[in-house]
Amino acid sequence: MEEEFYKDAKTILIVDDEQPIVDILVYNLHKEGYKTIEASDGITAVNVALEKKPDLILLDIMLPKLDGLSVCKRIKNSLNVPILMLTAKDGEIDKILGLELGADDYITKPFSVRELVARVKANLRKVDAVSGNKEIELSQGEEEKKKESKIKVGELELDLDKFEVKVRGNIIDLTLREFEVLKFLASQPEQVVTREVLLEKVWGYEYYGDIRTVDVTVRRIREKIENDTSMPKILITKRGVGYYIASK
Repeated sequence: MEEEFYKDAKTILIVDDEQPIVDILVYNLHKEGYKTIEASDGITAVNVALEKKPDLILLDIMLPKLDGLSVCKRIKNSLNVPILMLTAKDGEIDKILGLELGADDYITKPFSVRELVARVKANLRKVDAVSGNKEIELSQGEEEKKKESKIKVGELELDLDKFEVKVRGNIIDLTLREFEVLKFLASQPEQVVTREVLLEKVWGYEYYGDIRTVDVTVRRIREKIENDTSMPKILITKRGVGYYIASK
């Protein structure tokens, strides 16, 4: 009966060496209708992820055998799966979002279980939405699709099919999340977007989410696309409000 209940459920891999935390997460995720699998060290986490191909991974940073940042990098090299990092240190946040690891987000310990479950749902919704959009695109006429697959604003050019960004003709290497932020802003140049709206539209968080996630991600984008990050010309801050893409 239990197998039947979980037959079509999403699978979440929990990677943490603190059993009480794993138990709490397993209990609450099962309550929400998710299947769970577990790993208590970094090496096992990589092996389980590659073998079982979960729909989402909750990954602690401090792990035996192989740390969470290395685990994230190895998994992302082979699988396109959302990874939510669990960290006890504020200082790790910049690393998680900035080392090209491919982590989709982080949450700091001690965390609210309600918030964590909301983040899990948001990330899974995002994956489903992206898959749905791809199917819609495939059914559109080639000419129309080609027309809509590029955004050009000033020196910035985005190819939505290739997930490629060029600035002044040079290809810029961005993470998927950085690309999505830039795409959302570039699709409405000169329009100021608040960090709360970015969290909702790009990360999929309606009520939960750390505003610093947006700020750190924007800073990382600027380091890649701007000549001088202290005087940005492309991705501009409207102090006290949010961010926008300059059209000139």
